[in-house]
Parts: sequence; structure tokens; C-alpha cells
Amino acid sequence: MTKPLLSAEEIAALPYRPCVGVVLANAEGKVFVGQRIDSEVPAWQMPQGGVDEGEDARTAALRELWEETGVTSDLVTVEAETDEWFTYDLPDNLVGRIWKGKYRGQEQKWFLLRFAGNDEQVDIATSHPEFSVWRWLPMDEVVEQIVPFKRAVYKQVLKAFADKL
Repeated sequence: MTKPLLSAEEIAALPYRPCVGVVLANAEGKVFVGQRIDSEVPAWQMPQGGVDEGEDARTAALRELWEETGVTSDLVTVEAETDEWFTYDLPDNLVGRIWKGKYRGQEQKWFLLRFAGNDEQVDIATSHPEFSVWRWLPMDEVVEQIVPFKRAVYKQVLKAFADKL
């Protein structure tokens, strides 16, 4: 494992990156997960990404969905959003290596989007691909597939949307 670049005190002083996450559910209630293209080990996740300056969270969620999956906003319905923002910390050995070392982890607002399209309208071969492969998973199988340091957030998110999935 790679050694941390920052001390525990330096990491604790860093802020969280404002971010959104998307639970994209199909008509059967299964959810989209993608394998991160930059990982050699299993690192599945749902679409997520940073909130741009001056952008509201809902707009960011729809933008991130399109950037990572090729799914356009006319193919989804926003069914719910979390009331709260969930946080996770990066493993210490990743802090300082991603996001130009400015953040200790992410603070995320999550959205449940219902996909009204078909699988052919999902295109992960975007201009800046994040996923190497993707699939639909039943909600109860999602958390065990997610990279370990994000699992607690995923449990909270899926619990928040359970009655709608």
C-alpha cells in the first residue's frame, strides 16, 4: 500500500469536496453501477461528481449523469433527493493524490432518478470515461460491490430511497 503524503493532522484540516451522487433506477427497480476505469481492483460505484461553482445540486446531478453514462435528462425523472449531505473520507494513502490534494473526502447530496430509456441509451464511452463496464444490480446487492471506503454512505443512501425503489 502506498504511504500517505499527509499527516493525520493535515488530513483532518482539509475540507470535504461538494459533490452529488445519482441512484439511477430502471423500471424493475435495479440500479446502475459502473466499474471505475482507473482501478485495477473491483471499484464499483454509482455516478457521482463535483458541484461546479454557481451550480445547484440538482443541475450537477443531471450533468454528472450525462457526463458519466451518456443518459440525458429527458430520459429520467427526478423522484427524490436526500435531505442531508453524506460525507466519506478517502483512505489516508489517497489524500493528497487526487483532487490536487485539496480535500479529505466528499460531502454528497444524492438524487434518485428513474430511467425511462433502454439499455442502448446508456453509453459509458463518453469524452472523459469514468467506467470500463456497467450493469444493473438489485438494490440488496449494491453495497457489497462498492469500494469499501464508500460503503457506509451507500447504505445510508439506499436506506433513504428504499421506499421508492
